[in-house]
Amino acid sequence: MAEKDSPVPERRAKDLSWEQKLHRHLMMLESGDLNERWRAAEVLGEMGDRRALQPLIRALDDEYVDVRWKATKALGIIDDREPVLPLIRSLEDESSWVRMGAAWALGKIGDPRAVEPLIKALDDPKPRVRRMAAWALGKIGNPRARDPLVRCLGDADRDVRLAARQALDDIGTEREVPSV
Repeated sequence: MAEKDSPVPERRAKDLSWEQKLHRHLMMLESGDLNERWRAAEVLGEMGDRRALQPLIRALDDEYVDVRWKATKALGIIDDREPVLPLIRSLEDESSWVRMGAAWALGKIGDPRAVEPLIKALDDPKPRVRRMAAWALGKIGNPRARDPLVRCLGDADRDVRLAARQALDDIGTEREVPSV
């Protein structure tokens, strides 16, 4: 009988260490140290615990781009619909890295509310943002993105064209679309 009971304290210790790790990284996310904040955002995403959603959403407004970018990625990994509107706002961030991360996260989450803002992001001045917006639209799979993605087949950047082609394949087409 002792053998059956032995995993329980071991599991509790494991759960406690999880709780301690979560608490420590949530505290680090509020730290005055930039390096601690971006590392915390990264680890919280890896942990995937929904209790980190609100702190990570607040981190989208951090003064440092590294923290905002890691927060977008973490929110995409956690994959919950709660941060969709804050991530949509992050598509307007001054940093192209944050805009790219927001597009990626929105694609991972797959919420249809992101379709129109991602279509708008197809006109971003930075190719990495346009590429990720195309990828995200393919993941969401909404047919409203077809025509804007077809226009991206003429983008100056090869990676954007390839992402648009893949997104169109993912969505499916009602008519023939020219190849890249």
